[in-house]
Amino acid sequence: MSRIGKLPIPVPQGVTVQYENPYVKVKGQKGEMIKKVEERIEVTVDDGKVWVKRSHDDREARALHGLTRTLINNMILGVTQGFEKSLDIQGVGYRADIQGNTLTLNLGYSHPIKYELPPGIKVRVEKQTRVTVEGIDKYLVGEVSARIRGFRKPDVYKGKGVRYTGEIVKKKVGKTGAK
Repeated sequence: MSRIGKLPIPVPQGVTVQYENPYVKVKGQKGEMIKKVEERIEVTVDDGKVWVKRSHDDREARALHGLTRTLINNMILGVTQGFEKSLDIQGVGYRADIQGNTLTLNLGYSHPIKYELPPGIKVRVEKQTRVTVEGIDKYLVGEVSARIRGFRKPDVYKGKGVRYTGEIVKKKVGKTGAK
């Protein structure tokens, strides 16, 4: 049995969880999320807890057991607390700006990068060098953060670029420093 999959998921006050085969619907104060569940996985909701069980015992069903439980738990956390990731922009002239639903990044290229934000994602720009991505879907928050970081990954020689807050980038020694 999966160690994670067999644990019950507590449902906090103000959150409703419904299972209508094959969809799990979670509604809370921050929003609503719907997720399709694989047919080999059974979800039951009772007494303020969500239980995830598997109907088959093959390898793929065992793998999906813990995954499904974690995804439902992330849905509940998302509609109650939400998720956020912060990015730091380092470099002379590198900056970010948000206008409506478009994030504009100046990252040393000959043109500014305009990134349309997907629905359900909010972005805050603080001091033009810190970007905070917020939302209720953990996957989508991580995906948007990775795309923003991908526009200019941190340079290992000068340290310029977009990095996660707290990310450590080891600088390499250039050709003249290596003897």
